[in-house]
Amino acid sequence: MRIKINLGIIQLILLIAITGCGENEVKNPVLEGFSNTNAEIAEPCDSLDLNRIALFGDLHVHTNLSHDSAANATGTTPLDANRYAQGETIPMFPLDASGKPIGRATIDRPLDFLAVTDHGEFLGERALCTTPGSPAFDSAFCTTFRVNGRQGMLMLASVLTTESPKRLVDVCGEDGELCREYSKTPWQEIQMAANQENSPCRFTSFVGYEYTGTPGTSNYHRNVIFRNSTVPKEPISYIDAPIDSKLWSALNKVCPPNSSCDYITIPHNTNLANGRMAPYMKIAQDLESKSAYAITRLKREPIMEIFQHKGGSECINGLSSVIGAPDELCDIEAVRILGENKTYIAPDESSEDLLAFTQASQITKECENGVVGDNGMLGAGCVDPTDFHRSALLVGLKEEQTTGFNPIKLGVIGSTDTHVSNAGNVKESSWVGAVVGEGTSLERLEKGILTSGIDGNPGGLAGVWAEENTRDSIFDALLRKEVFGTSGPRIRPRFFAGWDIEENLCAAPDMIERAYDSGVPMGGDIKSLGGGKNLKFLMQASKDPDGLGIETLQLIKGWIDSAGAMRTSVIPVISEKKGADSLCKVFSDSDFDRSLPSYYYMRVIEPESRRWHTFDCDRIPSEQRPSVCSDGTYSSSIREMAWTSPIWYSPN
Repeated sequence: MRIKINLGIIQLILLIAITGCGENEVKNPVLEGFSNTNAEIAEPCDSLDLNRIALFGDLHVHTNLSHDSAANATGTTPLDANRYAQGETIPMFPLDASGKPIGRATIDRPLDFLAVTDHGEFLGERALCTTPGSPAFDSAFCTTFRVNGRQGMLMLASVLTTESPKRLVDVCGEDGELCREYSKTPWQEIQMAANQENSPCRFTSFVGYEYTGTPGTSNYHRNVIFRNSTVPKEPISYIDAPIDSKLWSALNKVCPPNSSCDYITIPHNTNLANGRMAPYMKIAQDLESKSAYAITRLKREPIMEIFQHKGGSECINGLSSVIGAPDELCDIEAVRILGENKTYIAPDESSEDLLAFTQASQITKECENGVVGDNGMLGAGCVDPTDFHRSALLVGLKEEQTTGFNPIKLGVIGSTDTHVSNAGNVKESSWVGAVVGEGTSLERLEKGILTSGIDGNPGGLAGVWAEENTRDSIFDALLRKEVFGTSGPRIRPRFFAGWDIEENLCAAPDMIERAYDSGVPMGGDIKSLGGGKNLKFLMQASKDPDGLGIETLQLIKGWIDSAGAMRTSVIPVISEKKGADSLCKVFSDSDFDRSLPSYYYMRVIEPESRRWHTFDCDRIPSEQRPSVCSDGTYSSSIREMAWTSPIWYSPN
């Protein structure tokens, strides 16, 4: 067992001292009754395992504190999200005529860990506009803001679509201080929910928030996750730091290196970025500046989100800069497909009504070299190699040959990005939606804005290999990239690389211990040393105990060839068509070239299964079903998958 000290009163006093209590600060009755338990000390968990255990969680969850109108649909809180993740029931869709939730939701299986990541932008603005008697409550902006939830969201979101965002003077004052002051109470609520519900050895809850830039209506989002309860007095938002290098610089000032405050950032939905996730944006292009950028990113941004509610970010077929055979699995839950005539919902610019939307269409094309696009958040705009994990890793390998540092060395997780607190609600047969407008079967089968509705999906899960279920152990796993993502199922993949991995290792009772001794796990680095001619891999995966079997293990390889071209290959390693409880193989790459930089990751594939929308179609009387139920526009089947973080090989 682990000793756990309740420092609720002491921490609350310290929290007030740190954040201040200005005369305009709003008091939130939601905070009353929180015990704000602090982190654990000393003794390891009874379940401590030096060979590490698989833990599953969700590091991307929104509640009623986010500015999106979707978060207001059910009114659920950070405390609700934490309790839902642990198996408790919370309010859920559908809504009654007055907009109140009349449904209830309970997760099928509790999660091991969670981070509520409400948008760091507009915590203060929303508090000012919704708190009677606040200095801005009766302002013209706030009065209009309260007329309609979606209208309020769009009024605020317009700030984030610019390259140089600024606080709303009418609400925040000339210096923005009023909004900073009013952001303290919701930020405290997020912290207190995490610290109260964090239960070492049983359930881990992290303090976090989302950094939400949408320049040109393109995705430039990152989740910021803190190691423990020592966090800044307010989130560093896109308004404060509108580029990644400034975000890390600002966070480093309030979380200095070697202090008790530690953080990582996790980019997500790069599939909607229109090239804006490329490295070195808005910094000097000399070698020193590029190297400094890469070093900071290597430390602060170790992983990315490969799968979530708004689609997959693993790969896309048809990039002219990448040589490799088409991969049909890249198209599963893909929001963007090159060459596709894409229909999407966009704001109606001919209307003065903020809530007016219309359908638009365009052919999805590649971005011109070095030129970013727009409207990725609507499912539109151009596609860049850095928008997808597989090709972005190649860009990183190529940059390393120039600067000596790899600026895109990212492991992977999955998450949901739910906006109604139902963390980890990923089961295809019982998905109830994630945003406003998805509250009924008919609503989910329609197209929505922000790639929701029929274009969305239940999302995925984050998997980690950690010694125990605690903040430090999970955070360390995230840092070393010994993590994986799934499209929903709780598949448990193990992936190691080394020169001297034994051929019969799969049969060894101490397989994992030997693998650690003779190789490096997912997220690691292999150097040009060792006795073997070829690089070897231990590839093993166990099925979700409540899911289908494992059908296939694939090795995904990326490398820069001798001519400097970026290349990828999908290598089938082992298959069991009926699905197996576990698959394992030691594989040797006979085409390995020690002179070429490369990366490898494992993809685990389940047998074909039904997509979520087919279950919703079954719930609707046949005469009322929309065309998507029968016209084949959307595939009725999917392949659930898991992806490990890569292992990188460097010849130097």
